[in-house]
Amino acid sequence: MPNFLLIALALTLAWQEPNARNPNILAPYYPTPELVVQKMLEFGELKAGETMFDLGSGDGRIVFAAAQIFHANAIGVELDNDLARQSAERVHKLGLQKTARIIHGDLLKEDYSSADLVTVYLLPTAINDKVKPLLEKQLKKGARIVSHDFNFPGWKHIKSLTIADDGEGRSHTLYLYVR
Repeated sequence: MPNFLLIALALTLAWQEPNARNPNILAPYYPTPELVVQKMLEFGELKAGETMFDLGSGDGRIVFAAAQIFHANAIGVELDNDLARQSAERVHKLGLQKTARIIHGDLLKEDYSSADLVTVYLLPTAINDKVKPLLEKQLKKGARIVSHDFNFPGWKHIKSLTIADDGEGRSHTLYLYVR
């Protein structure tokens, strides 16, 4: 079974229990390996001064990298109370208040019209049914989307990138879309 199918199965199984408690959860917390974080931002061609959103930002690692390494205005949106709080605290610890912030809230209720780049690592059903129409409605022409492991059905990706080994023995595929 291809590695991405194993990851999808694990994410789906992990998602079932939390989803029963909270139907707003679009994916379980599954941290993106650091190598993949770097590749996602490079693949999305993030530039200094651009605005990027990480949907379901978890521990904030993509937001921190975007602000520190790429000098972008980085915004994470996270539903989980503890993850959002920990990420917001880390923004202050790292001194990134001017270029990074964490929104504690439902990613389906935010405005992404200012985004130059959006990164997502969500379950396929969340991408299909909920996030895709929101991004189609809000993103400006030329905005880029990098999806980790799961594509947006019906959208034609500009290119894809397979990372054979993330340093933890797993492979990943990134998909780049431009609106």
